[in-house]
Amino acid sequence: MSSATPKPQVIVFDDEASLLAALPLEAREVHFPVVIVGGGACGLSAALHLHDLGIDALVLERDLVPSGSSALSSGFIPAAGTLAQKALGLEDSPEAFARDIQDKAHGLAAPHLVSAYTQSIAKALDALSQNHGFEWDVLTHFLYPGHAQYRMHTLPQRTGQALMDQLQRACQEAQISLLTQAHVLELWVLKGSQKVMAIAYQRPDQSMEWVRMDALFLACNGFGGNAQLVQEHIPQMKDAIYAGHVGNDGSALLWGKGLQAQTGDLGAFQGHGSWAKSQGVLVTWALMMEGAIQVNQEGRRFHNETGGYSEASVEVLSQPQGVAFNVFDEALLNLGRTFPDFQALEKMGGVKRFESNEALANWIGCAPSVLQATLESLLPPVKSRDEEVSEQSPHQRTVERAFDRAFEGPLYAIEVTGALFHTQGGLEIDGTCRVQIQSQVSLPNLWAGGGAARGVSGPEVWGYLSGNGLLSAMASAFIAAQAIHAQLSSAP
Repeated sequence: MSSATPKPQVIVFDDEASLLAALPLEAREVHFPVVIVGGGACGLSAALHLHDLGIDALVLERDLVPSGSSALSSGFIPAAGTLAQKALGLEDSPEAFARDIQDKAHGLAAPHLVSAYTQSIAKALDALSQNHGFEWDVLTHFLYPGHAQYRMHTLPQRTGQALMDQLQRACQEAQISLLTQAHVLELWVLKGSQKVMAIAYQRPDQSMEWVRMDALFLACNGFGGNAQLVQEHIPQMKDAIYAGHVGNDGSALLWGKGLQAQTGDLGAFQGHGSWAKSQGVLVTWALMMEGAIQVNQEGRRFHNETGGYSEASVEVLSQPQGVAFNVFDEALLNLGRTFPDFQALEKMGGVKRFESNEALANWIGCAPSVLQATLESLLPPVKSRDEEVSEQSPHQRTVERAFDRAFEGPLYAIEVTGALFHTQGGLEIDGTCRVQIQSQVSLPNLWAGGGAARGVSGPEVWGYLSGNGLLSAMASAFIAAQAIHAQLSSAP
């Protein structure tokens, strides 16, 4: 069943006898109650929740070391009503969180998933804290775009890699079976019931191995690393830098196609408008939220930076040469230095210091007078709303933003571009994360979460609320674990 060129596929068998006959003798007794495809944050946390419920799971990860998109992220997880929030006296609720998600998505995010995820994410994070020692901090220095409350949870190290390291340690302590360098290629399915009975995965020496299971959870990937699928579904990002994980090859979508599964919101994605072009480092959007600006090569602002870092990717890429410059002062420099990625960027020389506006303009390559006018406009004279609107051109209204102070002292700048991080559309799932087929019927034993499944960002880039990626990953892992436990517990 192996192929010289690995290609995800579905192998259909008429009955269980023929499927078992196709298995090598040594593979027929290899069985786990649950198999999880993908060892990112979604897969590993699902394994931990299943362990807490008394269910053994096998996690299959294609890389030597589990990482996925989660390790490349900021590691910030939005949640409402957690113990960590309550300890700080923060009042929040799943309902308020759901409103923020739908407001950002213009009401077009899948309502059943918005409800399920916002109701479950606090339980998921609290379970990891209580059962596996996760120490969640809540960021209270600034609000991310679209959030009405401080609800970004992170580990003290404030990186996605720290999140992955902690998940791996917890899995090791729980003695969860994790097999790396296992590239899942085939789903073996019964024709009548569409039940997934076994999967086949390729090892580094190109040999194939098989495992049977009662339930399968796809926590593997989106399709950001598949150029053909990106061009088909999100053509505006076909030429963008892909800053996500190479394992996001669209396997889940291709398996779904073989199963005639539904898909949803394939045009949605998480981009970022602040990717340091030369150094390949993500620059925290906290700078923008606290007053930094983006200017193009002409020295002009071109969008409202507080609208969201995902849609900013498209705005930046639409500028000359697809670049922009983050401009800020020393107060914001100190804020940036509280983030490890920013510290790394500064060590690489990606943060430039300028003693004058003219020096900054010369570096950007714009007219000093244009940049000077941009900087002077940060604190416009107080006028009535009618006066402001009548005097502004349509372009100026698109970048309208309130500033409470002008830049002080030397200026700092970073050259950035727009990048694609991960897709937000995928397999259609119900409220328990079971994959749905065209007839609106859920498949009997197949679940999907994280990047493999439809997210909660609606159909376009503008619907992405900060943290939606890890929200989907961590919440779907918890929900799927509960649903799988319920189904296996009720089986005869």
